[in-house]
Amino acid sequence: MKVRNSLKSLRGRHRANRLVRRKGRVYVINKVQRRFKARQG
Repeated sequence: MKVRNSLKSLRGRHRANRLVRRKGRVYVINKVQRRFKARQG
């Protein structure tokens, strides 16, 4: 899991990436390629 300031660039790396807000944090999750996980905040 990467912790980044901007998740917009990471979201574009794979077409299955989703931007999700949970508990005040922003996550990039991917159910197809699980290695594309990232968190902001």
